[in-house]
Amino acid sequence: MRLNDKTIIITGASSGIGAAAALACAAEGANLVLGARRDDRLAALSDRIAGAGGAAAHLAGDVRDPDYAAALVTLAEDRFGGLDGAFNNAGTTGDAAPLSQTTRAAWDEVIATNLTAAYHAAHAQAPALTRRGGGAMVFTGSFVGYTIGLPGMGAYAASKAGIVGLVQVLAVELGAQGIRANALLPGGTRTEMAGDDPAFHDWAAGLHALKRMAAPEEIAAVALFLLSDDSRFVTGSAMLADGGNSICKT
Repeated sequence: MRLNDKTIIITGASSGIGAAAALACAAEGANLVLGARRDDRLAALSDRIAGAGGAAAHLAGDVRDPDYAAALVTLAEDRFGGLDGAFNNAGTTGDAAPLSQTTRAAWDEVIATNLTAAYHAAHAQAPALTRRGGGAMVFTGSFVGYTIGLPGMGAYAASKAGIVGLVQVLAVELGAQGIRANALLPGGTRTEMAGDDPAFHDWAAGLHALKRMAAPEEIAAVALFLLSDDSRFVTGSAMLADGGNSICKT
């Protein structure tokens, strides 16, 4: 029970990596505050966790809204008495297009969802973690923008590269308060965001040294590690969980 009685916020929790992380954290004893846009899916996940003997609250909203980030923290403190960690996982790839054809509106949407939302989350969560005496913030980044570039993903790469810089500064600013900040950089993962085209999945699998894509549960296991005391001396890191994508040239 690595997260026994600890309260964790998870965004992007309605599916994919976020949902898998919620189930993994609940199995380790965490109280969950689940966030995403789809209330029906959050409710179903909360019920599933409760049915297995866990504790979960949920609140639907848009991570681009700073009031929503604050509301998730308030829910954690009101329902469970405090906040011990957060997996800031919500994000978007945006529409693939060369940068010269990317509109300002499309750029702004990706940056707002992936990077500015991370600022809103940290701004709301850091004081609550300080009140608790420390904790962990984990942000979902990507190997895109860190070790490779992919055509048509300029906004996405820029936003995810920004996550790495953000956690480095947060780690330095908050370390003395016992707060750790890390970026989790998944490789290709079989989620709704990856679609259901077998040809695409085969192509993506070939980019990885392991010659397969990840299951959401495999990435969730790394998030659990970063949220738990198992990683108590890990902060400011960009942790690749990419199946060897970054080093694969064959």
